[in-house]
Amino acid sequence: MSRIGKKPVPVPQGVSVTLAGQDVTVKGPKGQLAMQLVEEIEASQVADGISVRPREDNKRGRMMWGMSRTLVANMVKGVSEGFQTDLEITGVGYRASVQGSNLQLQLGYSHDVFYPIPDGITIKCDKPTAISVSGIDAQKVGQVAAEIRDWRPPEPYKGKGVRYAKEFIFRKEGKKK
Repeated sequence: MSRIGKKPVPVPQGVSVTLAGQDVTVKGPKGQLAMQLVEEIEASQVADGISVRPREDNKRGRMMWGMSRTLVANMVKGVSEGFQTDLEITGVGYRASVQGSNLQLQLGYSHDVFYPIPDGITIKCDKPTAISVSGIDAQKVGQVAAEIRDWRPPEPYKGKGVRYAKEFIFRKEGKKK
């Protein structure tokens, strides 16, 4: 039995969920998301919210149970509150700014890096060394943040690079004379 899958997904005020076979559509104040559940999983509306259950007691149904429930919960949270990931830039001369529909990164290369901002994602640079990625799709927000971080991951000697806000970088000692 999946501990996560057993719990129903609570639906907050102002969010509507439509179930049509394997299709789940969630509408809220921030937008609309839709997904298709795998064949082994069925979703139903209950008094507490949305209940996700496997159709049969087989291995794949049990494997997909908790994940499907979490995906539905992320959709409900995304259209009601949204998701946000913060990145920090460390290094002399390293900075970022939003130029129209592109994110301009200066990361110590001989050229500036221009990252096109995808649809459904909002990127803000309150400071030149702070990037905030937000949107309603949890997977897309995480993917965009990971792609930005990949341009210059933090290195262990001086800690220079792009890192997540709460990320801890293991530091190494440099050469000794």
